[in-house]
Amino acid sequence: MNTLRHHLGDSARRTWMAALCLVLASAAWGQTSYPNKPIKLVVGFPSGSSADVTARILARKLSDTLGQAVVVDNKPGASSNIATDGVVRSPADGYTLLLGSVANTINAGMGKSLPFNFATDLSPITLVTSLPNILVVHPSLGVSTVQELVALVKTKPGAIDFASSGNGTSPHLSGELFNLMAGVKLSHVPYKGSSQAMTDVLSGLVPVMFAPASTALPHIQSGALKALAVTSAQRSAIAPKLPTISESGLSGYETSVWFGVLVPQLTPRDVQDKLSQAINQSVQAPEVKQQLLSQGIDVLGGTRADFAKYMAAETEKWEKLIKASGAKFD
Repeated sequence: MNTLRHHLGDSARRTWMAALCLVLASAAWGQTSYPNKPIKLVVGFPSGSSADVTARILARKLSDTLGQAVVVDNKPGASSNIATDGVVRSPADGYTLLLGSVANTINAGMGKSLPFNFATDLSPITLVTSLPNILVVHPSLGVSTVQELVALVKTKPGAIDFASSGNGTSPHLSGELFNLMAGVKLSHVPYKGSSQAMTDVLSGLVPVMFAPASTALPHIQSGALKALAVTSAQRSAIAPKLPTISESGLSGYETSVWFGVLVPQLTPRDVQDKLSQAINQSVQAPEVKQQLLSQGIDVLGGTRADFAKYMAAETEKWEKLIKASGAKFD
């Protein structure tokens, strides 16, 4: 009887161990098999935008890195809220990614009711790229430096306009931050996109714009517009001779248009880690850096924790600015 009981005990233990090994093997296979089908990268802005350019250059290289097709899906509208909501509602399996942007943290800081919480419904994977806005003026304004612009606007409060690609966009809030820190009043004129805004800036109808670098550079190079400074914290590789607004008298001034990849919050951690590693590897490839830089876009990269910290700081900054400036968005 004792022998039989001992035999049954050994048998049960062997069965249990076999089952455990099967579970562990299955888990390991699940980890190594991702991805095993195409991945969708959702972009909340139209084709041809800096977001779209970033997404398509990244997707091509990421497809090679992961061994699966990465397809860009443009879903523009509502300052990226439509695209973001769609990704939040998608399966948390690593096959639907969002190219999030500064627009998401601005939207979160506006205090408006949204169908999702950007800070908690999505997990940050990697901060991919950024590009500064460039403070440009029409030559007819007669200023060549940030200091000269500030001095001129102080003599004509509210009489000089600045254009933007729309209410609540980075170019808009770059101007509001400039007003607040310089103690001046440039009047905001919103448009439905950067190209429409740039048309009136080029004509001199609206003489000032904090324009995305990719939009501004051709007109700076042609002499149609005069560049005064970049809005980023450091000088940009795309225009290294241009000073920052911070070093031009408004110490601490900084804004940029950034893009980063996020996934639904419940996406498995091993999948998030694999995506972060693959995206970092992809954007650091020399050919990818060159392609992005040629479009006026700087490569970033970094850890998931770095991106989470950056997003929190951006949200807090925009929320404070919106309250302090009294910026209107309707």
